[in-house]
Amino acid sequence: MDERSSQLLRIRPNLANAKILPNMSSDERFQNETLRPILKLQNVLLIEVFKNYITKHKKAFYELSVEGRLNYIENSIQKDIKFRNSLKGIIIGQFSVEEYIEYIKNSSSLNKRMMNMVIERLKDQVQAFEVAALV
Repeated sequence: MDERSSQLLRIRPNLANAKILPNMSSDERFQNETLRPILKLQNVLLIEVFKNYITKHKKAFYELSVEGRLNYIENSIQKDIKFRNSLKGIIIGQFSVEEYIEYIKNSSSLNKRMMNMVIERLKDQVQAFEVAALV
């Protein structure tokens, strides 16, 4: 393992509740060993990136109901390809070389998992975007 990879792994949070079981699929194992810790590490950045996205899109987000805001989060990530690719880059850039080699074996499925996890993470923290409305 090279220096970059060991440093990246060292700074990641340890998630005690991310189960690793012998019978789980390789995608599920990658999700729990790699994606979950990276998403937790990058959480504050993901929130700021989404706040910036809201601002760049004329702050229409703040005029929506809670349900509308949840839909807005999901639609922005699913339909705005440039935004989705930016989010993927924020996550993939935290992969070790070994993780990247594993990722490219099934990137399509892992991208879907990754974006669903980002969507759920942002939805679960929708209140974090309230502060931006007051600024």
